[in-house]
Amino acid sequence: MRRRGDEADDKTRTHIQRTRSDIMTGFATLKDSFTNRGLAATIDERVAADVDGLLPAAVQSLDMQEETVYERFRNIGDDLGRRLFLMGVCRENRRLFYHGMSRHLTEYMPIVYAPTVAQSIMQYDKYYLGSDVAYVSIEHPERIKDALRQYAEGRDIDLIVATDGEGILGIGDWGAQGAEILTGKLAVYTAAAGIDPARVLPVMIDVGTDRKELLDNPRYVGNRFPRVRGERYDAFIDAFVHDCLELYPDALLHWEDFGRPTAAPILERYRGDVLTLNDDIQGTGVTVLAALVAARRIAGTSYDDTRILVFGAGTAGVGIADQLVDDLVVNGGMDRTEAMGRVALVDRYGLVVEGQDGLTDGQRKYARKVGEFPALADPTDLAAVVDAFRPSVLIGTSTRPGAFDERVVRAMCAHVERPLLCPISNPTELAEAKAADVIRWSDGKAFVITGTPSAPVEYEGVTYHIGQGNNALMYPGICFGAIIGKARLVSDRMLLAAAHAISGMIDVDEPGAAVLPPVSDLKEISRRVAVAVAEQAIAEGLNREPVPDVEAAVEANTWRID
Repeated sequence: MRRRGDEADDKTRTHIQRTRSDIMTGFATLKDSFTNRGLAATIDERVAADVDGLLPAAVQSLDMQEETVYERFRNIGDDLGRRLFLMGVCRENRRLFYHGMSRHLTEYMPIVYAPTVAQSIMQYDKYYLGSDVAYVSIEHPERIKDALRQYAEGRDIDLIVATDGEGILGIGDWGAQGAEILTGKLAVYTAAAGIDPARVLPVMIDVGTDRKELLDNPRYVGNRFPRVRGERYDAFIDAFVHDCLELYPDALLHWEDFGRPTAAPILERYRGDVLTLNDDIQGTGVTVLAALVAARRIAGTSYDDTRILVFGAGTAGVGIADQLVDDLVVNGGMDRTEAMGRVALVDRYGLVVEGQDGLTDGQRKYARKVGEFPALADPTDLAAVVDAFRPSVLIGTSTRPGAFDERVVRAMCAHVERPLLCPISNPTELAEAKAADVIRWSDGKAFVITGTPSAPVEYEGVTYHIGQGNNALMYPGICFGAIIGKARLVSDRMLLAAAHAISGMIDVDEPGAAVLPPVSDLKEISRRVAVAVAEQAIAEGLNREPVPDVEAAVEANTWRID
């Protein structure tokens, strides 16, 4: 039997429930980092979004909010703390985060991306407070589409960036903690090329980890079993590619930091049929090629003077060799056999020669003949290999700090007037050499690029600017160009076009000029690369639909903070 007042109680209860629903809707709006404007929202915008009661009265410009963020950033005493703070801002308010990236690009880049992202990955278990990526587990292939949808929330997707965390930077297998490399990559995509952050989907492919310290760590956030390999792994990747393209058929698939056993096979399996890129294999190679093009212009040398020694014959090292060989063939006019003969690899057992055990397919194609260099007594002695092979370019992807010592640098200079040395392993502490040492040991003759930022070097009255051989110079523009050009595939010639697109940004007459443009010019670098890549796709007939004006399309599709 209903008592007096029950009807009134029902009305009150209904009002409370409706009010709670309205408030939750407002909170959800503020928590949507793609639409949240924070205090920059006007009073009318707050009322329309039903959040006027959830924000203090003041309306602050985006500039004012960014100044507050920057002050807090500067007051944090360590780089990891700074990265955690900035990525927290990104998860709450993308506009505010990217406004700061635009203003302080050179300062923020090494914090958001390499080298500081490595610290974030290694300590992910200690600081995990929520995800900004989608996770797919090999235990549940039937739920791949659900994970993709849950992250995208109905948004159109142009770009999918995926990692399985096995080959993270120079630090190896970090399993699900490798998700943080994706947050760094995506920040660079938008800050550099202006790719709309709402149209990018980062995916952590969790197939386990072989790192014992993670498997034994109760705080580890990923699948707690050794990495799945072989047929089950391949089938899962096939399912992932199928589901991605079924949901987003025109999206570009970017493979990031896969390990040596899987990176090249995955790329080769799909690159002929799918719009796809492996940044470590292709992006790094294109960056080094851009430096080589500029070095030849400054030194006045030609393709015929080019000989390449790669120290560290893993996925990245072989990928770089492949890019340089493609350029020798396409733009240098050599046949492929001659071009490949200008490359030698050095790996953990020294100079890579035919018949060695355990060679990958990539290493095997560059293996030298046994006894080809009879004066080489110790094939593990890098300086001796340099003396025997006489390269004009030495590339380091070994993660062996100090490997390019004084003997090696002087050996390079003994055979080449202006050699190019590329100690590009990262993080910084794993680089093969420091730029200042290379400049000093070479008496200022060597061109140098490093994998992480390096300060200018003063030597004998000349200021030597050091190019950063960071693939961030290339991959944002390459992928944006492929998307704008409506490309079906990423071709070899599209990659070569990217490398040559920025060579004109180097002042060849300036003493001590860097052979790569500075990170501070990243937006212009990415724009030039995007235009060149899109135009090359169209020239090859790889575009799915017409693009009448590439430069106008790049301009129109560049995301801007309103």
